[in-house]
Amino acid sequence: MNASKDRIKLLFLCAANSCRSQMAEGLAKARMDKGVEIYSAGTKMKRVHPTAIEVMREAGIDISQYKSKTLDSLPVLDFDLVITLCDQAAESCPILPGNPELVHWNLPDPDRKKGDKESVHAVFRESRDNIRRLLDDLFERGYLKALVHAKRDAQLILDNIAEGIIAHDLKRRVFYFNKAAEEITGYKREAVINRDCHDVFPGGLCSGKCDFSGEGIPCFESTTRSLDVATRNGEKRRVEMMIRTMKNDSGDMTGVLASFRDTTREYELARSVEKMQQFSGIIGCDKKMLEIYDLIRDLSDSSPPVLIQGESGTGKELIAAAVHNEGPRGNRLFVPVNCGALPEGLLESELFGHVRGAFTGAIRDKKGRFELADGGTIFLDEIGDLPPSMQVKLLRVLQDGTFERVGSEKTTRVDVRVISATNRDLAKESLEGKFREDLYYRLSVVPIRIPPLRERRNDIPLLVDHVLGRFVEEMGRKGVTMSDAALDFMMSYDWPGNIRELQNWIQFALVKCRSGEIGLEHLPPDHVGIAAPPRRRRQRKLSVSLVRGALKAANGNKVNAARELGVSRATLYRFLDEHPLPE
Repeated sequence: MNASKDRIKLLFLCAANSCRSQMAEGLAKARMDKGVEIYSAGTKMKRVHPTAIEVMREAGIDISQYKSKTLDSLPVLDFDLVITLCDQAAESCPILPGNPELVHWNLPDPDRKKGDKESVHAVFRESRDNIRRLLDDLFERGYLKALVHAKRDAQLILDNIAEGIIAHDLKRRVFYFNKAAEEITGYKREAVINRDCHDVFPGGLCSGKCDFSGEGIPCFESTTRSLDVATRNGEKRRVEMMIRTMKNDSGDMTGVLASFRDTTREYELARSVEKMQQFSGIIGCDKKMLEIYDLIRDLSDSSPPVLIQGESGTGKELIAAAVHNEGPRGNRLFVPVNCGALPEGLLESELFGHVRGAFTGAIRDKKGRFELADGGTIFLDEIGDLPPSMQVKLLRVLQDGTFERVGSEKTTRVDVRVISATNRDLAKESLEGKFREDLYYRLSVVPIRIPPLRERRNDIPLLVDHVLGRFVEEMGRKGVTMSDAALDFMMSYDWPGNIRELQNWIQFALVKCRSGEIGLEHLPPDHVGIAAPPRRRRQRKLSVSLVRGALKAANGNKVNAARELGVSRATLYRFLDEHPLPE
């Protein structure tokens, strides 16, 4: 540790900084303690009181050259100890960098004394002598070193925990940043302390999800988030962050404390062995789903238009919500619009709004979805159903962010991210002239294709567990499971309705099943019955040698082994129960 860091920084704080704090600074400096740096400041500026100068001269100390200073004008703000000399300073003292120890002396204000010169001088002398006595106790009885050691011991503890800790006040000014935070982010404490965190971290430490981005003070107690943060050298790291509000003794919010840990290695390990079972509310660990998760992560610090394509029921809106939530606008509104559910006459008003009298029934001005989503994201579902006239107007919004409300000549400008989705092949339709080619290229800057359920069969057990658990909880039932026979059948079915159809099946089964296990007989009869048998995959007959070979090739991963064998995970587990393999 260098000499400057070994020195104790002491601040005397008084509202006016005109007599008490100036006298304290002068008396403390007169002690000539080389291990202590002395400062004084006020919350407002007044000239140094002439009587204070006179009574200090009587004590052999000249403070005539002292200037009244505010906190913001000081060369440093990272103090070890702050002594407030009046009630007003104690109440208005902001949270300072390094979270210094606070001591309140609460001395009477000599400047309030009225009367003849001698009586005023007597009050100033009494104030000077009280300060000298308190300073004697502080320096000579070891109180100063005890307070500073207590503060530095707490700092030592916080610097030796694995979690990064950052804290800022209500103006986003950082006043605490521990050693683990330095290691995770690559930023040195000196570069962060006393600065707006948005000015330090590109895009904000919270990846655009900062609750302090808008007007006013946000209202929340605590929240936990998984975030991608950019280090000082531009490297991306995955962190788990818990954010809590800080309150004073009166219960008023004073700032925010965030603790975070680096989970990049865990994330990448789970990704490499395909153990990641869900991401941002999306269930699935199939390789195609993992690639989608990676793409969503890549989009976390930018807002290009995204086109999500997939069959009906694959969960396009869930993917859109994940893109929004993981991106830089995650703390702003996500506004969905189903373009195929609204008639053409209402769609323009719904998207862009209207003014009073624009058409019959327009009795007041109304904002459209684009205005509501300003600063956030609009999700245009079934974009392929958009009529040609609306395609032209949407193209203009994508090009320059402007439009007019129905019935208005006033141009409105918005900053909106556009995520769209369709179950159509828009590339083909644009070539056939059924969809504007220029609009297609504007919408599909980042295309995402969601695989149908039949292309990710090994996710079916995960989806069944998740959906069944949710419905069972909603219905107040307990202990309901899916039989191996029913799960095997679901693994072999082609699912033309995808996840939406799977959800319907499970709801139907829970209505039919009164026991604790859902069997084949509880699944929808139109699909399971003899009259309408579903197309089944040909089941491969298992043997000990086949299973051993598949497990070896999959490095012991049973999900991958089942996929290689062409059977369900439940079938493989049942075979292993009946034919335990030697370790």
